[in-house]
Amino acid sequence: MTGKSVWEEFFDAHAPIYEENVFTKNTIQEVNFLTEELAVRDGGSILDVGCGTGRHSIELARRGYAVTGLDLSAEMLARAADAARSKKVNVQWIRSDAARFQLPDSYDGAICLCEGAFGLLGKGDDPIGQPLSILCNISRSLKPQAKAVFTVLNALASIRRNANKDVEEGRFDPLTLVESSECTPQEGVAAVAVRERAFVPTELVLLFRLAGMSVINIWGGTAGNWGRRPVDLDEMEIMVVACKTGEPLDGDGARSRSKLSAE
Repeated sequence: MTGKSVWEEFFDAHAPIYEENVFTKNTIQEVNFLTEELAVRDGGSILDVGCGTGRHSIELARRGYAVTGLDLSAEMLARAADAARSKKVNVQWIRSDAARFQLPDSYDGAICLCEGAFGLLGKGDDPIGQPLSILCNISRSLKPQAKAVFTVLNALASIRRNANKDVEEGRFDPLTLVESSECTPQEGVAAVAVRERAFVPTELVLLFRLAGMSVINIWGGTAGNWGRRPVDLDEMEIMVVACKTGEPLDGDGARSRSKLSAE
């Protein structure tokens, strides 16, 4: 990769203080929940997309899973690697854009959590095509019937929170459900202009279907309050539990002939 994208710039600068975020404090409970939902066999393989400093990856590896952590930010991955070494666990770390990666392995499960990748748009990214690319890449990396758990921004809350003035002044686009803002990675560092995409449950079902995955459950998914419960209209995140049941679209928006003929 040449040059830094907006989100790479943000997360490289944010990496030193990432673990200070309040939503990073429930790793053990979250991994307990993930292992129950993913139902991956002992020693099975799990892909963590947007792994950040590796808190979920490392805990999963500590429990005996073969984990690959993928992230855009070199600084996040450097901290993840240091943490893994200090805890004497082995994780494969890969630096890549979630919308562009290709991996040869077929994983038994996947996670994409806490807006580490899904819903983070670059300056010129299409608000439908870019998240669909992420889903397709994850789907291609999964074995048939393997499960995946995502947490995504809740557009129901975005709609309730924003007003016509926010639309007029360009902070919220009701057509794409994209919020534009300036975020400061840490104190003393210049703010970065970012775009974040939220989702409603119905479109999530459709997007996952296009990516060859069937949605099993949609629950409230805000960090620190995960549970098998209905989505709260005002909460920050939605959780999606899905299963690989088909093949994702190819680059031309169609399923490959060879894969279709095999279905």
